[in-house]
Amino acid sequence: MTPVAAAIVATGQTDHVSRRLDASMAEIAREAIDRCLASRNLSFDDIDAIVAGNMEMFEGIYLVDQFFVDALGALGKPLFKLNTGGTVGASVAVCCYHLIASGRYQKVLGVGFEKQSDGSTQAAITTVGDPIWERAVMAGAIGNFATMASTYIHESGVTEEQAAKVAVKARHNACRNPHAHLKLPNLTVEEVLASEYLAFPIHRLDMCPSSDGACAIVMVAGDSADGLAEHPAWVHAAVTAHDQQYMGDSPKRLAVMRSLRAAAEKGYRQAGIADPLRDFDVAEIYEPASYAELAMCENLGICEMGAGGRLIDEGLTQMDGPLPVNPSGGVQSTNPVGATALIRVAEAALQVMGEAGEHQVPEVRRALATGYGGNAWTDLMILSRERPTP
Repeated sequence: MTPVAAAIVATGQTDHVSRRLDASMAEIAREAIDRCLASRNLSFDDIDAIVAGNMEMFEGIYLVDQFFVDALGALGKPLFKLNTGGTVGASVAVCCYHLIASGRYQKVLGVGFEKQSDGSTQAAITTVGDPIWERAVMAGAIGNFATMASTYIHESGVTEEQAAKVAVKARHNACRNPHAHLKLPNLTVEEVLASEYLAFPIHRLDMCPSSDGACAIVMVAGDSADGLAEHPAWVHAAVTAHDQQYMGDSPKRLAVMRSLRAAAEKGYRQAGIADPLRDFDVAEIYEPASYAELAMCENLGICEMGAGGRLIDEGLTQMDGPLPVNPSGGVQSTNPVGATALIRVAEAALQVMGEAGEHQVPEVRRALATGYGGNAWTDLMILSRERPTP
């Protein structure tokens, strides 16, 4: 069976902040949904199914899909709930794609949401590490990324200064994005390096914030895109790859990201990508720490292995470079975990549709978006202005 062509035609986000005292998590999710639907004059009557993503239990709530069924507009509709770690938002987009590509539904709403101020991300992620051998030295997101960054420094020779340039780029780009959380227009490399170590080699300003927020997309089938968007963002690849192991069993964790490489290989083959640096016009990749962006660019084939530092030194991923990476400000600037990877997909779609506002990259025809979670799970999506041929 030939997959049905699918396209993103609408997106919506909240304005992400560290603490939303004015709204519950359900209300935050609905805010993004309402903005998404209103952008194309759609209503819940137009939607056939809903896919919801959230880092369940971060806020101490179980079965959020059932608890928030009214806020999600899912009463009487099929509702699919996902939780795949940090990549859950991208998993929402991939699920939306398969529901459309299978021919089961015509219009699917995907939403990711998190209210981190109601819980403790660090406490929740502590359980990822093996309780005997790993947890004491790798507890939480910061400890895990510090271990991975140390390995990456050893393998690649990347420097703290090069990582700091990534942090500066992200926070400067965020100033163009009305939805971004952490906007630091005057941040310098020296200030990043002067910020305290959270866990060597991660400085405080190398790490992403903790955000409250939500993101929603509408994905539609084939001719249903006509009239909804001038330039729909057509899906040319929607790939998932995962590789679960004890952290200590993967000695080159951040230097060699096996699930990311597997997803890229499959996605590039499907979309006809031969040279990512040349073939993509923009990339929105999941980089919760500055070192992660450099390593991910290597593992995505944007540069050679070990050349991530040179990539940022030469400005190749800046807004005016040949391949702008995270013009939205990325995870470095906004991180409502359940929505974070869906934001990557939504921002890539906005770039393809030509609707990214002040952070629009000129003449975007093809965009890459990724999600990465649990140090082992990758989702990858390739979007294009060109409708895929059967």
